[in-house]
Parts: sequence; structure tokens; C-alpha cells
Amino acid sequence: MKKAIFFDIDGTLIDASKGMIHLSDRVRKALQALKNAGDYIFIASGRPLDFLDPELVNFGFNGFVLMNGAVVVIEDKVIFSEAIDKSIIKDIVSTCERMKIEYILQSHPKVYLKTNFKRMENFYISFKIDVNKFEREFNPDDLQVYKMEFQTADARTDVASIYKKWLNSPELTGIVDPFHRNNMEIYSRKNSKGSGILHALKYLGIAVKNSYAFGDGFNDLEMIQTVGCGMAMGNGNSKLKRLAKHVVPSVYEDGVAYGIEHYILKAAIE
Repeated sequence: MKKAIFFDIDGTLIDASKGMIHLSDRVRKALQALKNAGDYIFIASGRPLDFLDPELVNFGFNGFVLMNGAVVVIEDKVIFSEAIDKSIIKDIVSTCERMKIEYILQSHPKVYLKTNFKRMENFYISFKIDVNKFEREFNPDDLQVYKMEFQTADARTDVASIYKKWLNSPELTGIVDPFHRNNMEIYSRKNSKGSGILHALKYLGIAVKNSYAFGDGFNDLEMIQTVGCGMAMGNGNSKLKRLAKHVVPSVYEDGVAYGIEHYILKAAIE
């Protein structure tokens, strides 16, 4: 019976914020073992395609659940996509321009960032994202936007109120950086990694009970609750660990490889 396994990136497969930007040898071997067994492996990320390192894009994953489920790609075919309403994007862009909030528009397969938004550019560079791939000349009205991210110089009171307004919108949800309060991302409330996974499973004809997921963060909650067997990384947040069927070692201890070896491949043999 074929299985589908979904992997978060940051804090799960790698940890770019701490310089861990490559898959470990053990994790690579475990992922390849799944492919050799005929199973499907997916990246499930809040990131758009342009944020993914070429190592991940070219590794051989069967598909990608991108921008928290707003776009689902299987074998280079987009099998699901749902953009944020253009009137909402237009209003948000107008607010950002008025209040001098830097923003990026995340579409598929490209992302769009103004040349003069150096603060955001440097933020992505710090995470080893290749900003040379970004589109710099664009008209927001022409784009299908699935997600936006924002950054300001400091946690201004007026910006905080705007962030709160967007988070409380019936159409949108998102995350504000809990440490600096000047970084934020928003995306459609309709979609999540969990809903994206269900689209992938339906397309492939795989039962939910034969699906697995690995994650560590807040935006992995729906994913962990959706699949047949959810696994939380040892470095993951406490709520995710409580909801997961298994807690595996941390990303720094090859937790993904451990989970594959003990809860997927070993279980298949038994």
C-alpha cells in the first residue's frame, strides 16, 4: 500500500536560522528509502517555490504543498490553487505604501519584491534565500497572490494595530514575529497545510490513514492533525508535541530520519 509523507522545512528538514542549510546524509538516505519503497514524499511549507533551496527542489520530491496549502503541485502539475481576493490585496498594498511597510507578494511560481525594499531583501538573505530569483518590476493588480509578508524598521504602535486588523479579518490569518513584532505574514484563512494535504491525497487516491507528516511549528498544527500519523520534532512547540502521535528527536539529531526508520519503514516490514 503506497503512502504519502509530508515534510515541513525549517526546523524539520533543516534549520537555516542556525546555519543548518543542507539535508544531513542520514535524512537524505531515509527520504530515498521511502522513494525506493514506492511511497510519495512531499514538501509542505509556508514558503513559496522561489524560497526553496535548489537542493530541496531537485532532490526528487513528488510534490509541494506551498504557502500553507494555497498551492499544491504534484509532479510539476498544479493540482490546486486559490489566491487571495484581489480587492483585499489592493487594499493591503495601498496601506503598506501609505505607512511605509515593506512587503513581498508571493505568487506561483514567482515572488515579487520592490528593488528599494532592502530591509526585506536582507531578511531573506539572512535565511540563505536567493533573492536574485525575485521579480522586481510588477503591477500588483496583475498578480495572483497567495501570501504576503511584511517588515518595518520597528514595532510602531500604528503598524501593530494594522497587523492586528489583518489578523482579525474573516478572510485572512497569519503570524506576527513574537520577538520583534515588526515582521508578519498573512495568508488565506480558507487554506492550511492540512487542506493542501487533503487535496494531494485525493488526487493520488491515497487514504488519510496512509499519510504521515513531520513538523515543528505553529503552521504545522493542521497538518499534524490531518494525517494518519503526525510526528513532531523534538525542537517543536509544546502544543504540536501534545497533538502528535509521536515525538521524534530534534532536527539537529536527524529526527526525520529516526521517524522514517522507526514509524514508517519498520512498520511496513512488520
